[in-house]
Amino acid sequence: MSRTLIILNPYAAGGKAGKLWTEIEPILWEKLGELVVAITQRPEEVAIHLDKAYASGLTRVISIGGDGTNHALVNAIATLSEQHPDGDPIIYGILPVGTGRDWARHAGIPLDISAAATWIASATPHPTDLGLITDHDTGQREYFLNIASAGLGGEVDRRVNRAKVRRPWTFLGATIAAILRYQAQPLTIQLDGVDWFEGKALVAVIANGTTFGHGMRIAPHAKTDDGLFDVVLVKNASKLETLMTLRKVYDGSHLTHPAVKAGRARQVQITSPDGLPLDLDGEYTRARHLTFDLRAGVLQLLKN
Repeated sequence: MSRTLIILNPYAAGGKAGKLWTEIEPILWEKLGELVVAITQRPEEVAIHLDKAYASGLTRVISIGGDGTNHALVNAIATLSEQHPDGDPIIYGILPVGTGRDWARHAGIPLDISAAATWIASATPHPTDLGLITDHDTGQREYFLNIASAGLGGEVDRRVNRAKVRRPWTFLGATIAAILRYQAQPLTIQLDGVDWFEGKALVAVIANGTTFGHGMRIAPHAKTDDGLFDVVLVKNASKLETLMTLRKVYDGSHLTHPAVKAGRARQVQITSPDGLPLDLDGEYTRARHLTFDLRAGVLQLLKN
């Protein structure tokens, strides 16, 4: 049985990850065989551990951490794959322990960590799409696995990341606060080079997965192996109307609302003169001119 690299951030979820590791370590040793455990605290350490492991012939990697750890690993794996196009592919598995765990909800990973450890032991690699975002002002490129959102979603992310302690209701509280404060911003969107929207909007979501914000099914029809983004736009609506419609996002019924516009594309371009807050798999940034490209099947992800 091959060895498995575990990337563990014990400080994720306010230190919860370290405690959960003691619970699942015996399960993983029994189910997966020999483990090589790399402890990381900062996202920039992830690529170093991965490079060393890959050089030693280790190609199966499982992350135990929050959004920052997973985002760093997805980018490190994609970069390593670009550097070694003819090498053995890296097989990647996720045991999410953060507060949101939205990728787990999308992928059907059990939210109970012991059940998730058993689940991943029987999972097999599947070609999975990634999104690649390019900031044309800085030239920076980053991959994302689940969802990127510009506008209100970025503002929610900023508020969540400022919270000293995250609870299950942190995301909902941050969303309501953002709706009450955030003003719709002017932007233009092109889908596969064709003009799709121009005007003021609250949020533009570029979805590979279905769910963000602790259970909000913003793109309920999205699939991570179909070679397309699901794009969901919420146009300028009153704060009261937005708050009243918020509950519909949890079951995906918001797509029929007249203020919501949906489309699909392999490439999405968004431009906003003043810049927009951006949520990238839980990581916050800000940008004015962005291109999102779908990279089909570039990640070998453990799924059932």
